[in-house]
Amino acid sequence: MGGKSVNLPRHHRPPPASPRAVNSAAASPATTAPEMPHHPSPPSLRPPALPRRLLTRRRAVLACAAVAVLAAAAALLLAAPRTEVPGRALLVAGSLVLPRPPRTREPHAAAGDALSLPPAPAPPPPLKAKASVPSTIVPAPSIFLAAAPSPVENFDDRSMEEPERPDMKEDPLNESAPFLQEPISSGSPTMSSDVTKDPHKSRNAEPHPKPQIPLWSTAADEELIYAKKEIANAPLVFGDPDLYAPLYRNVSVFKRSYELMERLLKVFIYHDGAKPIFHSPELKGIYASEGWFMKLIEADQNFVVRDPNRAHLFYLPYSSRQLEHNLYVPGSNTLDPLSVFVKNYIDMISAKFRYWNRTKGADHFFVACHDWGPYTTKLHDELRKNTIKALCNADVSEGVFIRGRDVSLPETYVKSARRPVRDIGGKPAAERSILAFFAGQMHGRVRPVLLKYWGGKDADMRIYSRIPRQITRRMNYAKHMKSSKYCICPMGYEVNSPRIVEAIYYECVPVIIADNFVLPFDDALDWSAFSVVVAEKDVPSLKAILLAIPESRYITMRSNVKKVQRHFLWHAKPVKYDIFHMILHSVWFSRLNQVHQVEQ
Repeated sequence: MGGKSVNLPRHHRPPPASPRAVNSAAASPATTAPEMPHHPSPPSLRPPALPRRLLTRRRAVLACAAVAVLAAAAALLLAAPRTEVPGRALLVAGSLVLPRPPRTREPHAAAGDALSLPPAPAPPPPLKAKASVPSTIVPAPSIFLAAAPSPVENFDDRSMEEPERPDMKEDPLNESAPFLQEPISSGSPTMSSDVTKDPHKSRNAEPHPKPQIPLWSTAADEELIYAKKEIANAPLVFGDPDLYAPLYRNVSVFKRSYELMERLLKVFIYHDGAKPIFHSPELKGIYASEGWFMKLIEADQNFVVRDPNRAHLFYLPYSSRQLEHNLYVPGSNTLDPLSVFVKNYIDMISAKFRYWNRTKGADHFFVACHDWGPYTTKLHDELRKNTIKALCNADVSEGVFIRGRDVSLPETYVKSARRPVRDIGGKPAAERSILAFFAGQMHGRVRPVLLKYWGGKDADMRIYSRIPRQITRRMNYAKHMKSSKYCICPMGYEVNSPRIVEAIYYECVPVIIADNFVLPFDDALDWSAFSVVVAEKDVPSLKAILLAIPESRYITMRSNVKKVQRHFLWHAKPVKYDIFHMILHSVWFSRLNQVHQVEQ
């Protein structure tokens, strides 16, 4: 400023001066604004004449400040998202492009408050991956041209087992998110402080996750707060013909929660992602749980909504089995390609849509039954720490599965996609002549010990690595389970096993040997009513433990196995209280446990 000239906008420029004035101005060029050429305007459109006086230093400073403010405001307006019609979705190149909702004052604490968003948290430092991160989430086309046949399709009743593959475990992830350091606030609908009631507790058991406050509130949040209050004050249930109370931790809480889920819950499914990894359910084999859930939720008309602004939960429709089938390089002994792919997908979702960022993924969930499902989340902190993970591999000792937030998914072995459940049932309790039975491959840390102590050493303990052919000719695998009092369900590579659900199908009391395993639907079911949990260190005393159970107690447990069976059955068209609804209920219940009611 000072002695420099100032250029004024055209509408602030004084009208042409007389020749005398021009000559006078030319004599002192340092104190006047130079004349700039412009097109003459009609008299009616010309601006009013301004006082013929020079700009002072103060006026020049104010003019510069005004121009800077206007430029900043224009930049903000250009950067702001455009408002579109709510509820209208566009289908572009096979993907559902969701509209941005109108810019409204969503995060309000009370009427009349101004919009106040908390500052965005600093991004976590990037994790180093062994493989380079591709720029897109679409894998190489050659991977998808001809998928290899699934190795689990050829299993028979004698070897219903997961395929042999290298152990892909890495160092446990013991760190936890900062917001997981405090227990759940009072008023939570948690059914029991003891989640599994196992005689052995995880030495690395993590604290309950602390509810995370979303960046802005929605009507769906208010419905969750309402549901949480209703469940906390659930009326007592007596003699309900549909729900046998001894099977549940708290039948009153479960019934009220289930009723509210049926009435309120809305799920939005992301349409992005190409097949076969997305929207391609595998309906056979030991990983069929994730496939059947995907198939049924995508065809649902009761819970699923097209408007994400109405959703309480957001489903990420990818298959962990398809990740392994299409991206894992045999012999590479690394899960990096799978982890990179999942990280890029979540980064795309969070960049394209605003819903992930609202809660940092806390209202999103995915369903994965493959053993590697938990480990493919390692490169994305928010996915691993915040998202509700429905996992068959529900091991709390490895720092991935978070008790109180994640969901234990039942592993179900489906032989026929047309008939997901067939040949269920077994002999009455009085006709079961075998005390305990197991047959399977000898991998993992428990099964070799089981075979060492009980394989071929006791007629009451039918423990095999593989049933001898001379025995299978008259009694195959399924007949053994249908004729046994107790079916031994030891962990394999991981803590989960399809034998647990299979034992329930054949009305055989499951004996679960897997430390640190969170049992399926543990938020609702009391597993001590229909199963036996044995610590891994007690395998040498297994027979004594089983014989110490009174006969009356066994008959009660066996009867309860038959009653709880309904919660583990797949149906082509879902039925109330079946496995599809129970999985969805566990995810719903987990979301309720995270809801935080902001005091008004």
